[in-house]
Amino acid sequence: MDLCHPDPAELSSGETEELQQIKWHRRQLLEDIQKLKDEIADVFAQIDCFEIAEESRMAQKEKELCIGRKKFNMDPMKGVQYLIEHKLLTPDVQDIAQFLYKGEGLNKTAIGTYLGERDSFNLQVLQAFVDCHEFANLNLVQALRQFLWSFRLPGEAQKIDRMMETFATRYCLCNPGVFQSTDTCYVLSFSIIMLNTSLHNPNVRDRPPFERFVSMNRGINGGGDLPEEQLRRRKFITRKGRAATQNEGSASWLELESIPACRLPAGDLGE
Repeated sequence: MDLCHPDPAELSSGETEELQQIKWHRRQLLEDIQKLKDEIADVFAQIDCFEIAEESRMAQKEKELCIGRKKFNMDPMKGVQYLIEHKLLTPDVQDIAQFLYKGEGLNKTAIGTYLGERDSFNLQVLQAFVDCHEFANLNLVQALRQFLWSFRLPGEAQKIDRMMETFATRYCLCNPGVFQSTDTCYVLSFSIIMLNTSLHNPNVRDRPPFERFVSMNRGINGGGDLPEEQLRRRKFITRKGRAATQNEGSASWLELESIPACRLPAGDLGE
């Protein structure tokens, strides 16, 4: 007898019934396997549809983000409004500050324009933006370099004033004890920016000597002077990438080309 295909005539009634049960279970198993295959195929089809939809959504989001960045670069206020309306930004101060701090695809002049607005909300964004910077253990020039590379100072004196006050407060918070007050840090920072502007403005032929820089900063330390040696030791960067001293000549003792060139309004160069 063939064990795989037994002759039904040779089987007892009990064996015939058992064989029928086996065949029935086999058909049920094959049907279940086919159903499982169909379900798996359906799941994969749904995943494919989801991935296509997600890719389309992400492409649309990236397109809207690109449009938002372009709008921001043309008109910062309208750009932020567009990004919020399309749920690419939340109206939260911290979220907007982080967006500006990362600066991906954003014009630095436009960032400075937005941060310079007097609106109370923009002032909060300015504070949050400055708080994104970590100035701990940086000397003042290093901190200024980091700060001024993240945006471009606007041309209006009042806007620059607000920004530099916020910077000075943050720097002193990160470096307690370096300066007697935030006012000292603010004035010295402004002096460094003015000096940087003078050094890199091709229309300025008279390069300021070290003595003039010291003179500009007399009385800024709570009515007293900062130690001249402290000013001299300040790690201002030369073109050669090393600390410069007074002995290197008036034109090169403080070449701050590591700090972005700033355009200050007329009359703000201390002349």
